[in-house]
Order: sequence, then structure tokens, then C-alpha cells
Amino acid sequence: MPTPTPEAIEQARKRVAQAKARLDALNARVATEGRRLDTRRKIILGGLLLDAATKDKRFAGIVSELTHRISRDQDRKPFEGWMLPGEDG
Repeated sequence: MPTPTPEAIEQARKRVAQAKARLDALNARVATEGRRLDTRRKIILGGLLLDAATKDKRFAGIVSELTHRISRDQDRKPFEGWMLPGEDG
């Protein structure tokens, strides 16, 4: 095998860097898709829970308990003064 030239070594380094960049981009897309699906599941489950809570007192109690467990102020703020549809004030 002939001794590699500096140009051949640099070319190989560039190919490795390009392959790593492609791999990083693919991993980023996989992570983004995972977060998107996770967010979609949360929205769907939240909607189902809220719908069930308007129709069944057991679920309304669960929603009430869950909202009382919110510990972060920034998460609690959207629920200030909020009531389930159909709840009497």
C-alpha cells in the first residue's frame, strides 16, 4: 500500500466530517420527531381527560387534584380562575 499523501489524508478527514454532520442531522431529526410525537400525545390525552371530566365527576376530581399538584408558578398561571366547562363557580 502506498504512503498516503497529505492531500489524501485531508480528503479523508473532510469525508469523515461530512459523514458526521449527516449523522448529527439525522439524529437531530429523530429527536425532533420524538418531541413532536410526545407533544401530540400529551395534547390528545389532555383533551380526552378534559372531555371526560366534563362528563364524569370521577375524572373532574382527577383534574382538580392534578391542577392542585402544579408546583411551578409559570405552570400554575394559565389555570388561575379556570374552571372545567359545566362547573358551577
